[in-house]
Amino acid sequence: MPEKLHPSVVRVTEVLRSHDVEGDVVVFPESVPTAAAAAAQLGCEVGAIANSLIFDADGAPLLVLTSGAHRVNTDLIAGLVGAAKVRRATPEFVREHTGQAIGGVAPVGHPAPVRTLVDTWLGKHSVVWAAAGHPHAVFPTSFDELIKMTGGTPAEVE
Repeated sequence: MPEKLHPSVVRVTEVLRSHDVEGDVVVFPESVPTAAAAAAQLGCEVGAIANSLIFDADGAPLLVLTSGAHRVNTDLIAGLVGAAKVRRATPEFVREHTGQAIGGVAPVGHPAPVRTLVDTWLGKHSVVWAAAGHPHAVFPTSFDELIKMTGGTPAEVE
């Protein structure tokens, strides 16, 4: 691991430790901004990658942690959260609400809590990998830990 970590990775690591998440952050020499790229580097199924996707739900941020094997159905999640309209957030909206860049958004470490849905399909994997605040960094966790540390709601999102 590099001697000097990106500040977002440091923040995420602090939050993980505060939630007693035991897995260590893994930093890759190259970016792994997609579920397929991360799965290839880790040697796991793409479905074991927890994509952290930020949506704009009627102007409020909504984090959907979805299996890398899924695409989020925005009409479905709008109904789940009671929003009139849910759409992909702009890079500026993502950074404003998470402090992190697209491709490396972690489930935690944001300036303020973000309402979160966690794809129930992630529960099919004993180890789930999530971004750690930067496109080069990931960490191992579990479905149950994701629910606990985010305060998220389990949901079918596809």
